[in-house]
Amino acid sequence: MSHEILDTTIPSLGKAGIDSPLISSDIASHQSFIDDKDRILVSIRMAELEADLKKKKPLTYFELAGPRRKIYYDASKLRCAMVTCGGLCPGLNDIIRSIVLELYHHYGVRNIYGMRYGLQGFIPKYGHEVMDLGPASVTNILDRGGSILGSSRGPQDIDEIIDCLERMNISILFMIGGDGTLRAAEQIADTIMKRKLKISVVGIPKTIDNDIHLISRSFGFDTAVDVSTQAIIGAHNEAAGYPNGIGLIKLMGRHSGFIASTASLAQQDVNFVLIPEVDFDLEGPSGLLAALEKRLASRGHAVIVAAEGAGQKFFQDSPEERDESGNIRLKDIGVFLKNAISNHFKSRNIEINMKYIDPSYMIRSLPANANDSVFCGFLGRNAVHAGMAGKTKLVIGRWNNHFVHIPMEAATSQRKQVCPDGELWSAVLEATGQGSLKNPA
Repeated sequence: MSHEILDTTIPSLGKAGIDSPLISSDIASHQSFIDDKDRILVSIRMAELEADLKKKKPLTYFELAGPRRKIYYDASKLRCAMVTCGGLCPGLNDIIRSIVLELYHHYGVRNIYGMRYGLQGFIPKYGHEVMDLGPASVTNILDRGGSILGSSRGPQDIDEIIDCLERMNISILFMIGGDGTLRAAEQIADTIMKRKLKISVVGIPKTIDNDIHLISRSFGFDTAVDVSTQAIIGAHNEAAGYPNGIGLIKLMGRHSGFIASTASLAQQDVNFVLIPEVDFDLEGPSGLLAALEKRLASRGHAVIVAAEGAGQKFFQDSPEERDESGNIRLKDIGVFLKNAISNHFKSRNIEINMKYIDPSYMIRSLPANANDSVFCGFLGRNAVHAGMAGKTKLVIGRWNNHFVHIPMEAATSQRKQVCPDGELWSAVLEATGQGSLKNPA
């Protein structure tokens, strides 16, 4: 991976020349301040490092996240804004709370605003009111799912967004969202620079699918896996409770099968896992239906987990549709499999008992579990540290067990996916015993 990015420099609005309020705070004696020279290697594989050194290629590092002794902004004169965009995800309120409390209590920022309903909140024609944020408004939001700021999908005019930031005299904008939001954040940051404005843009990557490049773990993923295992338990109990019982579960994962794969390993009652990265056939001697029939004949029940983006090749003749953000609307693989399996066994006069479970929207809007809540706290605090230091056009991520600053351009350059030859998918194949579901060419 070390060859992927040559420049991981994080832009800065100017020299950080103000002593951080954290130095004189009551936590100073416990605070480890970070220097901009503190770096984390992108690749820690010895073979890759040795190859790069042999070729005299520069090693690639990420800037370590955390508080700086010198900051750029005078907190007493600072106005900050934040926005949540795209689909809901467990942990959004945890992020909001963490940012607000860090700004207010530790940096002394008193003007913190929440933009309502995603990027629409910046655009006058929608008429969404701005939310004043302080400790009192975020105290009891951890047990609430969703986002207290609301959300929306779809692009908005970049210049109008920046005009709004100027009118409100905002100096730091925190943007919480997925790859589409981060691409918009990158455009906003670029346009701000072209206008020669002093506004920091800090992104916090949000994807329940855990599919953002160079982000080893995204918030909400742990909660999604946690709840998905409960769906698997239910599907297994239903399947085992009836003759030829089949439990079919559709889980989130538009382009990446991390939730389906990880949940199936966490609750090893699954016999077949279908993900976007690994092709499978339905018909034929090695296809899913034949393998399922053998499973029922030998064990009397089966559990199937399908990521929502799996098997989209079966819908090639269907017209393409896109959502407000320009993403292709996926066809429903869960309902398709349910009907295909039912028709297959009906044609063979084999009675089955199938239960179909789709917990996707319930999972998205739940509060974060304990692990995700702690993780969100770190993300929010580190986002504040970066913004106060005058850094911009970056996202906060976790890499090699450290929180780091990742250039927006790098994070949005490609999508993270399950490697069909990697450790995760190999473990899934071992746990399920499903083997290849692809017919020989």
